[in-house]
Amino acid sequence: MPKTILLVEDEEMLRESLAELLAERGFQVLQAPNGKVAYETMLARPVDLVLSDIRMPEMDGMALLARLRELAPETPVIMITAYGTVESAVQALRAGASDYLLKPVQFDDMLLKMQHVLDHHEVLRASRVMIEQMSAQSVIHNLVGRSASMLRLLDMVQKLSAVKSNVLIMGESGTGKELFARAIHYNGVARDKPFVPVNCGAIPENLVESELFGYQRGAFTGAHRDRVGYFEAADGGTLFLDEISSFPLPAQSAVLRALDSKVIVPVGDTRPRAVDVRIIAASNRNLEEMVAAGEFREDLLYRLNVVKMELPPLRHRKEDIPLLVHHFLAKFSVQMNKQVTTTSNAAMRMLLSYAWPGNVRELENVIERSVIFVEGSEVDVQHLAFASGQGAAETGESLKDALREFERQLILCSLRKHAYNKVETAKTLQIGVSSLYRKMEEMGIPTDEEALQGPEVAAP
Repeated sequence: MPKTILLVEDEEMLRESLAELLAERGFQVLQAPNGKVAYETMLARPVDLVLSDIRMPEMDGMALLARLRELAPETPVIMITAYGTVESAVQALRAGASDYLLKPVQFDDMLLKMQHVLDHHEVLRASRVMIEQMSAQSVIHNLVGRSASMLRLLDMVQKLSAVKSNVLIMGESGTGKELFARAIHYNGVARDKPFVPVNCGAIPENLVESELFGYQRGAFTGAHRDRVGYFEAADGGTLFLDEISSFPLPAQSAVLRALDSKVIVPVGDTRPRAVDVRIIAASNRNLEEMVAAGEFREDLLYRLNVVKMELPPLRHRKEDIPLLVHHFLAKFSVQMNKQVTTTSNAAMRMLLSYAWPGNVRELENVIERSVIFVEGSEVDVQHLAFASGQGAAETGESLKDALREFERQLILCSLRKHAYNKVETAKTLQIGVSSLYRKMEEMGIPTDEEALQGPEVAAP
């Protein structure tokens, strides 16, 4: 397939002669007399390489380069300049140009530089694809579990990776909805295309359409430049709409229109733009119940719910906890250059008995904290700290004893964090200094840092 070259030159005779020579060598050539026309051309279609003069009317080459770095940062640009303005070429290289040519242009020299830049760009593109393919495998490896429910989900990931159908992923917070979405994308037919995650709950209601579909400069106060929206950024790939249940009804209607027509119109523009996007939506709320309550569009649910994946909470697949624990131990041991390889039986019993309201994300955080503070190769009970302060069940302790031990570990950790400064420790714990001293005395915690002995404890 011939490469498309955008030739930007205000000298008409030079531009047309270069365009004719390039066409004879098999290139498809687009022409522009200045940076403004070149930028408008780039808005309409992508090109493989831009050849641009520096000095031009209306918009010069440097201004065009700056705008292209925003619009199409991966498109290589070769600048053309006169002998007397070589410093401008150096400035262009610093601003992101791939190379430069001096006037009068030597055609053979130009071809050599063009081929070098195009070859280099192709190597980079191939490298990105390889990295993404390797990332795909690492994503799959992060989907840890051998329970019946996990095996069914992994089978669904493989099947969904072979098609581009929309997917709805349901599950509590922390169950790994985005991880499954990434696994579907990066193991699929569009793995070399963009994966664009969007936190729907973080977009203000009045900005939903401009964020999703982009906007033109001057469309509203503060729109100082054109901006590509999430749909267009994900063109050819996957748009992951996380917590889509948080979208208000008008935003839901806008998403439905885009899905039905496969066309978006940026705010402030009148020109429709075709987009080819796969939607993977996620929600921790029951969308059918929201439809019944009039809070979610039924027709949008039909569009999204081509295939539904329901992720079980961790408490319903506890047989996967030992595998997840050892997976996270290995992960964080490598990151922290430690050799933490196992847990004590008591620690594993505690991990298995805990309810995990934060699901896999909470388990990962607990293991990360334990690896930070463990001294040897084994995580024990005192290294575990749970977000809700639970976790002592089935360890032989009463609830009163477990709460007392957790409080003691909390105080110890805070003391060490603040270098045994009692005032700062009391502030962190939101108690008075006198109360802190009383609790330390009751729990046998030395008031002198040097007197403190024993194993490190986990951060709360």
